[in-house]
Amino acid sequence: MNRFLPDRFTQLLIGTVLLATFFPATGSFEHFMHIASNAAISLLFFLHGAKLSREAALSGLKQPRLHLLTLASTFLLFPLLGLALKSIVPDLLTPQLWMGVLFVCTLSSTVQSSIGFTSIARGNVPAAICGATASNLLGIVITPLLVTLLLHRHHEANGMSQVLSILLQLLLPFVLGNLMRPWIGDWINRHKVIVNVVDRGGILLSVYAAFSVAVAQGVWHLFPPGQLALLVLVNAVLLGTVLLATTYGARALKMPRGDEIVLVFCGSKKSLASGIPIASVLFAGSGAAVVLLPIMLFHQMQLMLCAVLARRYAARKESEQSGEHPQQEGVPAAATR
Repeated sequence: MNRFLPDRFTQLLIGTVLLATFFPATGSFEHFMHIASNAAISLLFFLHGAKLSREAALSGLKQPRLHLLTLASTFLLFPLLGLALKSIVPDLLTPQLWMGVLFVCTLSSTVQSSIGFTSIARGNVPAAICGATASNLLGIVITPLLVTLLLHRHHEANGMSQVLSILLQLLLPFVLGNLMRPWIGDWINRHKVIVNVVDRGGILLSVYAAFSVAVAQGVWHLFPPGQLALLVLVNAVLLGTVLLATTYGARALKMPRGDEIVLVFCGSKKSLASGIPIASVLFAGSGAAVVLLPIMLFHQMQLMLCAVLARRYAARKESEQSGEHPQQEGVPAAATR
């Protein structure tokens, strides 16, 4: 039953949203929170850069097809599906929530959960490390460019300046952190708890700052209550379609099962850790808060569904190793039992 409950970080996010709803930052405190959240975001990406192993990133050259397929799923298939859904049922969600859904489609894959689920499923863990790392690194540049393209933010007077802002606020600290890795990498590896606190604390700070501004602008009146259920439905269609496409696509290409697992888990994830900082830079006021709702929901949905899939993959592997009849080829692990 616990696997169907929100993970602890999602619970913290919900608590932060409620805190901002009932006790929003206002006046000079709002200005302070804006500065603090920007500083926290830059520090967060500095630490991400310092943690990145260049060897892990370059090891992807050994399996170019797998990683190109993963990136295509993340940055091509997802946006195309999002645009298709919006064109088919444009009135299903409010324009603001459709903007949030399309924003989700532009995000990079996760790192920690993609690798974790690949390991549980007995997949190709080194390839997952490389693929997830490359996706996050490229996402710093690709995501703002896709947002500019998909959401037509280049029509706004400050559209390109926002792209430059995200490069300066996110990419520059990331590069500096990676350049300093030879001197601070060991310290970061020894103090992972502190790094995780800074990492998650920066995200929660950004959420609080964004929702504080949004609450003052009446964010909760921007869409009817039923929109939340419809948003869950849209997220489910996106996630389910990509999971099926990556599963059957890998089997059609006769990929080894370990590589199939990498494509399924790395190609279907969307990073909350990258999405929240990027949204806080690209969107302002209530727009940022509404954009955050779809990715917060998608985050929990992908964790719950992929946890089930990972266990099914592992059970299938154990069944084959013990000499029992393997699951019929061509049937996704999620469809058995």
